[in-house]
Order: sequence, then C-alpha cells, then structure tokens
Amino acid sequence: MGFICGFSVATGAAARLVSGYDSYGNICGQRNAKLEAIPNSGMDHTHRKYVFFLDPCNLDLINRKIKSVALCVAACPRQELKTLSDVQKFAEINGSALCSYNLKPSEYTTSSKSSVLCPKLPVPASAPIPFFHRCAPVNISCYAKFAEALITFVSDNSVLHRLISGVMTSKEIILGLCLLSLVLSMILMVIIRYISRVLVWILTILVILGSLGGTGVLWWLYAKQRRSPKEAIIPEQLQIAEDNLRALLIYAISATVFTVILFLIMLVMRKRVALTIALFHVAGKVFIHLPLLVFQPFWTFFALVLFWAYWIMTLLFLGTTGSAVQNDQGFVEFRISGPLQYMWWYHVVGLIWISEFILACQQMTVAGAVVTYYFTRDKRNLPFTPILASVNRLIRYHLGTVAKGSFIITLVKIPRMILMYIHSQLKGKENACARCVLKSCICCLWCLEKCLNYLNQNAYTATAINSTNFCTSAKDAFVILVENALRVAAINTVGDFMLFLGKVLIVCSTGLAGIMLLNYQQDYTVWVLPLIIVCLFAFLVAHCFLSIYEMVVDVLFLCFAIDTKYNDGSPGREFYMDKVLMEFVENSRKALKEAGKGGVADARELKPMLKKR
Repeated sequence: MGFICGFSVATGAAARLVSGYDSYGNICGQRNAKLEAIPNSGMDHTHRKYVFFLDPCNLDLINRKIKSVALCVAACPRQELKTLSDVQKFAEINGSALCSYNLKPSEYTTSSKSSVLCPKLPVPASAPIPFFHRCAPVNISCYAKFAEALITFVSDNSVLHRLISGVMTSKEIILGLCLLSLVLSMILMVIIRYISRVLVWILTILVILGSLGGTGVLWWLYAKQRRSPKEAIIPEQLQIAEDNLRALLIYAISATVFTVILFLIMLVMRKRVALTIALFHVAGKVFIHLPLLVFQPFWTFFALVLFWAYWIMTLLFLGTTGSAVQNDQGFVEFRISGPLQYMWWYHVVGLIWISEFILACQQMTVAGAVVTYYFTRDKRNLPFTPILASVNRLIRYHLGTVAKGSFIITLVKIPRMILMYIHSQLKGKENACARCVLKSCICCLWCLEKCLNYLNQNAYTATAINSTNFCTSAKDAFVILVENALRVAAINTVGDFMLFLGKVLIVCSTGLAGIMLLNYQQDYTVWVLPLIIVCLFAFLVAHCFLSIYEMVVDVLFLCFAIDTKYNDGSPGREFYMDKVLMEFVENSRKALKEAGKGGVADARELKPMLKKR
C-alpha cells in the first residue's frame, strides 16, 4: 500500500488532485509540458490557480463525474453572471477568462462560437473558498438529481423530499440527541464501575420498565393524534400528518412485540441472572483500577479515522494517476495501463485488512491490560499505566499475531462482500434456486466470520497470557472454549445479554427523548428518518463503549481457567481470582452436587487451558 501511494504521488497524481487540471491535461497554478498530439496542452498557468467548469451541473451519474469542459482561471466568480456581457466584464476586471482558451474576452459577445466555448448561462456564484482549487457553486441544488439517483429504492420523490426536509428542520434536535446518547453511554460505564453488584438487577428492571413505558407512550401518542380533528390541519400538511400517524402505529406495534419477547426472555433466564453478578463485579473492579479502558474506543476510532483518511486520499490519487490519453471528445483523461491498473483492488483489500488489524490491536491491548491486572496478587503493585505497558508489549512482540488474525478475517470477509455484490447486481434476474444458494453462502460466511472473530479475541488473550504465537494461542483458546462449553455458555451468554440490555436502555432512552422533542417541535414535519438516525447513532455509541466491557468479561474467564489449572487454593498455590468469583465458583459446585451432577460435570466444565510449561 505504501508503494501504491508512492507511485500515485510520483506520477503527478497528487499535484493534479490538489491543484486540479483542465480538459487538456494542464495542471493549474504551474508551467506545464507539451503533450504530444493534444492541442492547448503545455500552457503556462502560473497565474491561473483555479479549475472552472463551463457546465458544473452536467453530471455523469454512471461514471460519477462532471461532463463539462474544465479550464484553469485566475479567479472564480463570486456573483452570478447572467449574460455574456457580464462574463466579458468579469474577464476585463478580474483578468479571469471563463471561456475557452481559443476565444479572447473581446470576442465573447460577437463570436458565433460563444454558445459552445463559453460557460452555460447563468454562471452560478462560486463559494468564497474553492474546494481543492475547484470553483464550486454556492447553491448546489443542481446536484440534487445526482443524490436522488443514488437512492434507487424510493420511487416517490415527494416522500424523499418530505423525509429530507424533516432531517434538515430537526438537525439541531438530532445533534442534541446524539450528544445525549454519548452522555448516557459514559454514565452507564461509570455506573458499571461503582455499582456492578446491583447493576444487573437495576438494568433488568429499568429495561422492562422502559420498554413498557415507551410502548405506552407510543400508543398514547397514536391515540391522541388519531382523535385530533383533521379539519384543523391545512391540506398541505394532511399528507405529513397521515405519514406520522402511520409511523406511530408501526412503532407502537413493533415496541409491543419487542416488549413481549423481552419479558419472556427475562422470565426464562431469571435463574441465571445471579451467575453474572460475580463476573460483573470483578469486571467493575477492573475498570476502577484501569480507568483508561473507558477511553479505548476513542483511540481506536481516531486511528481508524486517520487510516480511512489516508485510504481515501490515496484512492483519489489513483483516480488521477497514469498517462494522458485523449478521449472521444478530444479532451485528456489519465489512465493506467498494464498490470498497474489493478492496484486499486489491492488497495481495497488493504482497507479491510488494516481496519481489522486496528480493531485487533484494540483487543490485544485490552487483553494485555486485563491479564496484567488479574495475575497481579497485590493490586497496589500494578504498573503505573497497564494500558501503555500492554501497548508496548503489542508493538515489541505481538504485531505478527495481530496481523495474522486480522488477515484470516479478511480472507473470509472478502468472498462474502463479493457474493453480496453479485447478489445485488443479479437482484430480480436470478432464479429462486440461485437466490437461495447465494443467500445461504452469504449467511454461512457471515457466521464463520463471527466465529473466527470470537476465536481470534480469545487467541489474543491466550497470547497475552502465555506469549505464544497465533496458531498455538488459537488452538489453546479453542480447547478451553470446547472443554468449558457449559461455563462459557452460562457466563458469556447471560453477560452478553445483560450488555445488550444496556444498549437497548440507551437506545430506548434516546429514542423516547427524540419522540417527545420531535412530536412537540414547532415545525410540523415528517420525523421518521430523524428518529431512525438518532437511534442508530445511539446504538453505535453504546456498542462501542459496552463492547470494551464485553471484552473484559471474556478475558477474565480465560484468566480464571488458567488460574484453576495452576492453583488450588492451598498455601503456596493461592488463587489469583477475586473472592466474589471464588464464592461464585463454590456456590456453583454446591448447586451441581446437590443436583447429583457434581464431580464429573464439574471436572468437565473447569478444564485447564494449557499444560504447565
């Protein structure tokens, strides 16, 4: 990927992207070399630093580019130019010719070729700050057709316009609700740290009450709007009122079904909720001793944003690299020939691999810090910054492990994405059998990817504990997961479900606040799309924070398995685990013995991870 970026920069793509170039291959703002058999090339554009399009709204929706002649000009028009006389006056005052190089400013109003060689009238006013030295119109309404063409699933444009107007009208409320979801996630993490013993019960009760309350509010709003007289609504807003009423009915029915399912699940799992309390208590102590774990999602997100910015920049470089080729219209395009034209395929693979690599580095960092905490008997002797110590070990010893694990995920993800692309291209054209086979393959690859992700995470924990390579760590992690399957199912399933309830609580709280604010705002607009945007953002934020807690729980269980292998609680072989976790284990053993399942079952559930080395 470094070679791809260096190649695109070395071939002049960076200058063409940043400074822009005209339709004849001349880079704006510099002196250019003559291109063979291409007229108007090799011009001196030292004082012409901006790219101007004669018809900026003529868009090629298929190739996603502007089908217009591009020229290098000295200045962009700041005011709308309605006639050729205005264009001529602009050229005389500012020294910026907006017509073709072959036409002098004095000939703008007299030449018969002005309609072809001059910009389409009226010339829109450009933004005060050119975008990458391009003259971009202030009013981008002409690009609305391009945006609408991308939304192929909307057949009624009036619906699209009403949805977009709802988002634009409610943009302040949307930003406020997104900030609320971030604050609620931070508060929940603080609560997890300090009241982990009662958190499970509080969370369960709050989610049930929140679901019942949200469902009741939705039905109340639906009944209220249905009873409101339609005569008081003006005809222009009648359709909007019907859309909101229909949306409320859908929301109310969905919330009712969700509440019933959630209540049944809690009823079935009520006896296993107690099993999660001890592990949540230990995980809460981990966050108390390692507070920087809370900020781990921020650093990971920051690293991903930096990489994605680099990736997009290099992709743009690739779009303007290559040799100058004259197209059918006589203008210059830059194309790569030979094997190098497929570089962007590898660039796409790199996007997936390195993104997975960054996420895997987060998992390894968290695993290393939690392992350090668990296997330190006196917690007062913990390193000053276990997170930084874990990062140091990752960089010095385990980058190859992380790279191999992320590459395996990439090998599974790429075929799934290819099959999804094929399925989207053949939608409506394939027969039922082919559609079933494609969906089955996509589903199987998705399941395999999730399994490998879970196995990789445990392999990174095994690496942090034993400092073994990826394959050995993955084998050891797989062995412990299989041999302790019952314990894994009892702890991880219930624990993950509790964290899922935390995500649901944040989404429900944010969504309920959004319903109340959007329902009583001044402007009567469709707020279906704003509410969906807010709920999706709230779930994403909650997932980013609580996924760290989920990682800590999984790492603690593997540490617990190692602890039970090398220690038995006797003098000299004391357990490293927390007292609450030991009480939990003893209570579980007593319950199994009372049920007649002790001995064999317990030995089967608490197998060691590795043989002593």
